[in-house]
Amino acid sequence: MGLLLLALVGVVGLAKLESPSIEAGVAAAGFPPAFVGVVIALLILLPEAIAAVRAARRNEMQTSFNLALGSAMASIGLTIPAIAVVSLLFGGPLSLGLGSTQIVLFVLMIVVSILTLVPGKATRLQGGVHLVIFSTFIFLSIAP
Repeated sequence: MGLLLLALVGVVGLAKLESPSIEAGVAAAGFPPAFVGVVIALLILLPEAIAAVRAARRNEMQTSFNLALGSAMASIGLTIPAIAVVSLLFGGPLSLGLGSTQIVLFVLMIVVSILTLVPGKATRLQGGVHLVIFSTFIFLSIAP
């Protein structure tokens, strides 16, 4: 538990150090300031995403899904409780920053993930559906 917290502090510290340059890049590209969070999340998930893409190239779709979804679930499983604890300690409001569009995409992703994972075998078509939903999220983050 201690090493997990130490790793979380390291990741948050690195994100804090890199956020000014990311904010400048996002502003230079003309994207909304909220897109900074998307870029930081993508950087945090980058190592597992690379491994998932490599597995997909080897036609190991189930391994690819396991890597990608496991990484995302681990990040969510650590981030949300950490935010909740910090908001309780400092008395601030707990806000996940999800608007109605993001909530709809989130629910859609949950349904598609259940349909993908329950049969026990992932296909390219299901992977394509996940990529379309992810692309929609990125597009709507840039141009709300």
